[in-house]
Amino acid sequence: MSKAEHIKSITKKIQSLPTLPPVVKKLTKMVESPDVTARDLGKLISSDQVLSAKVLKLVNSPFYGFPGRISSISHAIILLGFNVIKGVVLSASVFDLMEQSMVGLWEHSLACAIVAGTISRVLDIPEPEEVSTAALLHDIGKVVVKVSMPIEYDKIVDRIEKFQCSFREAEREIIGTDHSEIGGWLCDEWNLPWRLSIPVMYHHKPNEAPKTKDRVAVVHLADALVRAFDIDSGGDPFVPVVMDEAWNTLGMWDRDVDDLIRRAYMDIQEVDNFKLG
Repeated sequence: MSKAEHIKSITKKIQSLPTLPPVVKKLTKMVESPDVTARDLGKLISSDQVLSAKVLKLVNSPFYGFPGRISSISHAIILLGFNVIKGVVLSASVFDLMEQSMVGLWEHSLACAIVAGTISRVLDIPEPEEVSTAALLHDIGKVVVKVSMPIEYDKIVDRIEKFQCSFREAEREIIGTDHSEIGGWLCDEWNLPWRLSIPVMYHHKPNEAPKTKDRVAVVHLADALVRAFDIDSGGDPFVPVVMDEAWNTLGMWDRDVDDLIRRAYMDIQEVDNFKLG
């Protein structure tokens, strides 16, 4: 079995995730239709009361940074756009499981989303809301490994403790791939746009991203900063090194990095006060 086939076989097991509601599949089809309106999507999401409540809470959370309270799904869709709302629906559906199965991963992912939004706005990167959504989903591959491959996941955790290696290094040793590649394939399975799937797949290797390198670099930097801030974890205790390619892509050598870090840290103080439930 080739590497690509191996990853596909893993992501196919996403069907075992019990928190993905049927509304997500319907939403995916509707988003692709040129005739669908925000009102149509709003009606679909609102048909699931629990999901719609979580979507509204996410949209009103710190990392989107909208000044006024958003009280309707249709309003949220108009502000965020179809593709972002699709990612938000998936996030709201999947992160219940993340909270239950991987302690700290939800807080880590939310903090990354907030920091990615801060960086995007400071650097004037277009569509910061979409960059935040990509950051929110960047470790989704870890959920797949945990839920669909529990035996292998336990071996990964054991290896991290025994050899003091990173989560990604342990994944590659145990399952022959890692969560970023699994997450990228999963985004493709969910028909997410490349503006979300590429940052997910390449957030550990921004130098290899085929396009949207600025978004990938933002997620890569946000992940490292959140680790440095010691806000929960992605499964290991290490702070990843920010690659020079990411600094160059974002022009960070000419920026006041200390000021950016202070702003990011202030923004993520909101994380402890924000939960989906």
